Amino acid sequence: MIEKRKLGRNGSEITTVGLGAWAIGGPWVYGWGVQDDSESIQAIRKSLELGVNWIDTAAIYGYGHSEEVVCKALEGMRREEIIIATKCGLIPQENTPPVNDLTPASIRREVEASLRRLDTDYIDLYQFHWPDNRTQTPVEESWATMADLQKEGKVRWIGVSNFDVPLLQRCEAVCHVDSLQPPYSLLRREVEKETLPWCLDHGVGVIVYSPMQAGLLSGSFDPSRVAEDDWRKRNPMFSGERLQKNLEFVDRLRPIAEKHGKTVGHLAIAWTLSNPAVTAAIVGARRASQAEENVQAMGWKLTKEELQAIENAYCD
Repeated sequence: MIEKRKLGRNGSEITTVGLGAWAIGGPWVYGWGVQDDSESIQAIRKSLELGVNWIDTAAIYGYGHSEEVVCKALEGMRREEIIIATKCGLIPQENTPPVNDLTPASIRREVEASLRRLDTDYIDLYQFHWPDNRTQTPVEESWATMADLQKEGKVRWIGVSNFDVPLLQRCEAVCHVDSLQPPYSLLRREVEKETLPWCLDHGVGVIVYSPMQAGLLSGSFDPSRVAEDDWRKRNPMFSGERLQKNLEFVDRLRPIAEKHGKTVGHLAIAWTLSNPAVTAAIVGARRASQAEENVQAMGWKLTKEELQAIENAYCD
């Protein structure tokens, strides 16, 4: 069952699960390995066919390739029925990882490039990808540029990703922050203490990313299937004793999910959506079958008793 919530104080109604387009960018320094564009297009179209109404991408994913694939997938569709979210602030480099840049000039260059790649006159939700700790640009100056883009009609809503409360407060003093995109899952809960309550109190929508912790909480994670150029190969959460503990936690969750006829992945997503501050969750899909799987995370709720059982399993 398709479920929608309003994104913050001023945003649109969005489905509680959206399609994440990180992996469909294909190989790059923080990529997920080789990806077939035709399968990506099928995944996007299947998600929309099943009722999902928004896609989250970023200029840096595949150095623009993800946005280009999204554009191809949307050909022939009614643009006004699809919410496109993308991000700026990470700039590709020749032989090194991307660098942060939220200078006003860079933001404007990036939005124009994204508009071209997406072949659209406007971006629904435009977001800072990460804080800029490199150029020494005051965040107020960067955010004022986003507010100007909103006034000019190039973007409808403006948001941030990976910002903490002090940075959110500085942005809010300039112009309302429509949304925050933080990492949030059963294995990453740092935002629970201060960030999510602040967003709830200030009418800021929250779109969480990696609710299944990049596949760890899917219930079907297989380390042997992770490509050599997949960023997870370099992440300690996906190897050794830590990986073993994470997979044991997943096994403790299976009985709770199975009572609802759901997967552990569905449970992991539903758990994030049970937080009153959370509007929706970004869930990636590389194939149409994954898109079909993802929509089943919507339209059901965990009971208070089940939430407590999950908490107990987390603490074991």
